[in-house]
Amino acid sequence: MRDVIIVGGGPAGLNAALILGRCRRDVLLCDLGRPRNAATPLTWGIFTRDGTPPAELRARAEADLARYDTVERREIEVVDAQRTEDGFAVALADGTREHARRLIVATGLHQDLPEIEGVSAFWGTGVHSCPYCDGYEARDQPVVALGHGPGAKGFALELTVWSRDVALCTDARPTDLSGEDRDRLARNGVRVDERPIRALRGADGRPTHLEFADGGTRPCRSLFLMPAGCRPSDLLAGLGCDLTDKGVVPTDDYEKTNVPGLYVAGDASRRVQFAVVAAAEGAMAAFAVNTELLREDTR
Repeated sequence: MRDVIIVGGGPAGLNAALILGRCRRDVLLCDLGRPRNAATPLTWGIFTRDGTPPAELRARAEADLARYDTVERREIEVVDAQRTEDGFAVALADGTREHARRLIVATGLHQDLPEIEGVSAFWGTGVHSCPYCDGYEARDQPVVALGHGPGAKGFALELTVWSRDVALCTDARPTDLSGEDRDRLARNGVRVDERPIRALRGADGRPTHLEFADGGTRPCRSLFLMPAGCRPSDLLAGLGCDLTDKGVVPTDDYEKTNVPGLYVAGDASRRVQFAVVAAAEGAMAAFAVNTELLREDTR
């Protein structure tokens, strides 16, 4: 029986393992090695590490963990997890099972990309999901917000922080924009284009323009995907974890879920999806887990 099993080796899982290692807890960290930001050249917005490649950040974090002999890392998939009377039973892809008193799920989210030609090819280099992460590199260039529905207006206006050349493209999907919404967008220089999109075109690994079904085009150096529902780990549903309508987990201040002993940290929880925030959530979950275990052990 281990103290903690952590599923996911991104910023949240790695930082949780670090804190728990320093608490001398018996920790197993399982990660498949397929991070959501694998296609992203650089990671921005992390104190002292601004602009560091994601793989380098991961390597540094793993090197940090190596000094703590109570932390074990395995590159393996967790295929199932169940609540037990005294903790959690976790099934691994090699057929083995592990048991722990607490479980931290830090698997992040699976990003579903629009089925538009070219979008997947430029994912991470010109197609992004977070303007706070990648908006600065798109500054003063033609930028497109791809989205629809009630949140489209606000998302497009948010991009004006980085560029005054912004278009809201809906790909012919319902926008729910009122006349007042359209006036506000126009006053702030945001053009609305509701034509169906055929493809995102580019050259030298970067987007250059959108091509519409009617043959028209629009300059586009960066395409930002409006936040939408993402697919969380199947483990969470199997454990009976609550999910919002956007597919994220409602957690309390220390990443506790509705399932006793289960914590969720990182992009699958409710906060903004920054790497530095994910790391902080991992630290908070680790603090809460250690505190709970300490109380149990000193009753």
